[in-house]
Amino acid sequence: MSASVFIDGGHGTTGLEIAERLAGRDDVSLIMLDDARRKDTAARTEALNDADFVILCLPDDAARAAVGMIASAKTRVIDASSAHRVAEGWIYGFAELEPDQQSAIAAAPRVSNPGCYPTGFLALVRPLVRAGLIPADWPLSVNALSGYSGGGKAMIAEFESGESPTRARVYGLDLAHKHIAEMRQHAGIDHLPIFQPAVADTYRGMIVEVPLPLHALPQRSALAQVEAVLREAYAGSPLVRVAPGDVKFVRIEDDAGTDRLTLRVCGNDATGQARLIATLDNLGKGAAGAAVQNLNIMAGFDPVAGLTL
Repeated sequence: MSASVFIDGGHGTTGLEIAERLAGRDDVSLIMLDDARRKDTAARTEALNDADFVILCLPDDAARAAVGMIASAKTRVIDASSAHRVAEGWIYGFAELEPDQQSAIAAAPRVSNPGCYPTGFLALVRPLVRAGLIPADWPLSVNALSGYSGGGKAMIAEFESGESPTRARVYGLDLAHKHIAEMRQHAGIDHLPIFQPAVADTYRGMIVEVPLPLHALPQRSALAQVEAVLREAYAGSPLVRVAPGDVKFVRIEDDAGTDRLTLRVCGNDATGQARLIATLDNLGKGAAGAAVQNLNIMAGFDPVAGLTL
């Protein structure tokens, strides 16, 4: 069986990475529009309705508009923008997040790809909330560092032209980043986390970290107990792994160039303090890799076909 796929916005960073992962596969055929036709509304509408699967790699408003152009009942959608991540009627495309999430994705007509930062945060936090180790009303914070490719073509040009005035910078200082609603809803927590994102002068890669005062939690746990919950949650997952936390450092490049996600529980049992750390490629499991994984699941293919473990 071959599935036809139209990547709307396929000339952007995420779209190009998705096409690269799909290249050479005999179970997928790409619907391609040349430069002139991809700017033609009629041609886009035809492609959106002819495809078995549409992957949207567009700004949020454009993604919503594209969904409105789809009248075909057969066309199933994966939205890589943030337009539908907390929207009613859309399935959240993080296959490993809940025990039945992959089944829900497989049956869904509309799937919203997770954000790159929320992928790391949710992978660390959601199993612990589900197990009761983190209360739903606990105040959480998340620190994160991303490669500049996550900022799109303008940021890529800024860093690669030498015009960036810094090697790293923090942003989202108004604590109103668009990812935080997604983090709260899918983690199952009561309050928005304090989100502290930063971008560094490296093309790809990401570190997401959640500090956790184990000594203050109602159910005080040792580091090994926290790690055991994560290991059980992702047992058998080919893309999410739990690595030892007794390391001297964690690098932003550790999972760059792959579609996997690595979790670590670091810290100090004597002080009852933990640092939960996720590393991933912001363009891999954080974007294009997740979109291809969702496509595979929805089409009934091997979930990791075309992906780098």
